[in-house]
Amino acid sequence: LYIILPDPGKMGEMPLAKRKVLYLLHGLSDDGSAWQRYTAVETYAAHYGLVVVMPSFGRSFYLDQPNGQNYFTYLVEELPATLEKVFGIKPNRENTMIAGNSMGGYGAFKAALLHPKLYSAAASFSGMLSLDVLQLLPDDPRKNEFMLLFGDLQSLPGSRHDPAVWLNQAAKNPELLPRLFISTGTLEDIYPLSMIFHANCQSLGAPVTYREQEARHVWSFWDGELRWFLGQVLDQKEGAEGG
Repeated sequence: LYIILPDPGKMGEMPLAKRKVLYLLHGLSDDGSAWQRYTAVETYAAHYGLVVVMPSFGRSFYLDQPNGQNYFTYLVEELPATLEKVFGIKPNRENTMIAGNSMGGYGAFKAALLHPKLYSAAASFSGMLSLDVLQLLPDDPRKNEFMLLFGDLQSLPGSRHDPAVWLNQAAKNPELLPRLFISTGTLEDIYPLSMIFHANCQSLGAPVTYREQEARHVWSFWDGELRWFLGQVLDQKEGAEGG
């Protein structure tokens, strides 16, 4: 678990309990340190006076797994409780956001759509917003790994692991949804996944902010999208030091 905490000497005496909190999730090939290593997240956190929480989830797809490793329960229940106990960070919906790239986009939207009362905003950057792509890997060495996570890959559409199912469920009460943001690069192999999910949001009347750019599945793109997301949801003057 990696956490960025504001420097009280620079950001004033606002207690952690009143600060904005961003849960930032990583992709399949990374861990919780990736956002600090590959982006300017520390600069953005300092600008806004943010608490940034970056947990490591391995290659779990943020699932409660058959082997007893309950990663999703950890994300939405255990981790917020631990942060409150150790740091005094309150699980206040208005102050809490969640975002992630690739597999992390899948995890962020899973949390936001299944537990909308926990987050005021959620973002997917190049997210795995459909698992249909996993059906196209009959000779892929990762097939057995994914089968251990999800079971029969052919049964993924319409299952409890399907983002479309989460969306259909959440869209029944759109007024309860967090603000949703989808960002994707048009040069990515999984570009259609974000595009299709956005179309589903529109057909169901689920409010979402969508943008696409000519970009690949790379950290330089996600760094800019994180900055864009924070600019969309936070007052530019809030907690800022300088320009």
